[in-house]
Amino acid sequence: MVFTALLCLTQNISTVLAVAGVLVISRSIKLITQFRSASEIPARFIERNVSLRGRVRSITERGVEVEHIPIYLPLLSPLLSKHKGDIADTSPMLVHLAGVELTPDGWEWLQKNLAPAQTVWLKLISRENNVLHCLVCQSRGSMWNCYVNEEVLRLGLARTAPIVGVLPGSRLYWRIHKRLHRAEVRAERSERGLWKQDSLWERTSKTVMDSTLFSLMRRIFRRTTSICVGGHFGIE
Repeated sequence: MVFTALLCLTQNISTVLAVAGVLVISRSIKLITQFRSASEIPARFIERNVSLRGRVRSITERGVEVEHIPIYLPLLSPLLSKHKGDIADTSPMLVHLAGVELTPDGWEWLQKNLAPAQTVWLKLISRENNVLHCLVCQSRGSMWNCYVNEEVLRLGLARTAPIVGVLPGSRLYWRIHKRLHRAEVRAERSERGLWKQDSLWERTSKTVMDSTLFSLMRRIFRRTTSICVGGHFGIE
């Protein structure tokens, strides 16, 4: 009787371990799978704001095109790549900077600072219409990384914008918005980029040039000049 109970317990433990092993392997396969489009990324990855490694392909008017670089595991990765075949024709994923609206200068800065083949990390925030909205992390050396979203705001090359796909009242929304807003305020206080203001002389000159009195004086001057020129040449 005791032996039978122990046998049943052993079988149950073996079953649990087998199921756990299958779950671990399936999750590992997802982690080492190369995603060829935003739609292939599991929903739980986005819900948990998982970070994916990628390689910049190009910067277009549509956004940042990034090729996903999966995690490499010595045993599973070669088997999976053989099963899937050649992946040289992998199409890049389209990525938008979450919570950011770039200015024309911002797009130009992005093209200069996110060069093709550069490695970045994508912190998944949301997915909409096959577009990933992410916090894009750029390596600046072994000890310092920065989020591009914050950097363009800090330089005055963008404005904060609603975070697509995230509920405005959620904790995630306000945590991201707080960081981005702080970067935008720094640019505004430093008068960088789009927040740059004209000097006192430039503002005064512009005000005078645009004033009604100055416009009237200019018209009188032109009229006086034309009369003087006409009189000089004997034109009635």
